[in-house]
Amino acid sequence: MTFNIHQAAGTDGMVDLARVAQVIRDSDLDVVGLQEVDRHFGERTNFVDQAAWLARELNMHVVCGADLNLDPLSPDQPRRQYGTAILSDHPILNWDNTLLPRFGNHEQRGLLRARVNVRGVPVQVYNSHRQHNDAAERVAQAQAIAQLIGVPDESVVLLEDLNATPETPEIRTLVDNLVDAWEAAGVGAGHTHPAENPTHRIDYVIQSGDVVVRTIAVVTSPLASAASDHLPVVADLALPGQKVGLSR
Repeated sequence: MTFNIHQAAGTDGMVDLARVAQVIRDSDLDVVGLQEVDRHFGERTNFVDQAAWLARELNMHVVCGADLNLDPLSPDQPRRQYGTAILSDHPILNWDNTLLPRFGNHEQRGLLRARVNVRGVPVQVYNSHRQHNDAAERVAQAQAIAQLIGVPDESVVLLEDLNATPETPEIRTLVDNLVDAWEAAGVGAGHTHPAENPTHRIDYVIQSGDVVVRTIAVVTSPLASAASDHLPVVADLALPGQKVGLSR
């Protein structure tokens, strides 16, 4: 699943992590890429570490990409962080977060990577959230992501809120060497934003060519439509050597 959780602020204006957790739980997932995650960030989310809370609630492993990493309001408090997270039902073998190109005073973005052992098969899972208001910056970020992924010697799954629609250069840069799962197996438009009445496909599952897309769908349940301003996307992917995919 890729899911921009909007700091768990739903379409009703309420911050409700339990609602986000239930959307994830209902989909019965192995791996989740989350964007717009607060960790002790501020009053808007009551200084909660949202990634740790979700990991405990769902009994999953977690790693986080702190794209914003600010000093605490007082010395005895943890750092205030905002960015991405990867939840996994399987062991995370190693991980890192790389900051992406940033233009001017725009928000810092990053690429979070986690090597996950999914039922005996390692897969490199990447997660990112691209700049929302600058296409040239998104292209630079796409080029950086393509370079960071390189020519992989293991299966790759990239989960992203790209803030761009499929025909744009910032998307085509990535699918030169990777596969847009929706183009491979999606039915319909795949719109994910805005959640209440989606008109754009800006949330993606992208994978290396050795990964087979069995199914992919936008989660449109009433709960998902209320939990965030984005709808999540779930893909059933079969890794080389596996008889089953990433979703259980």
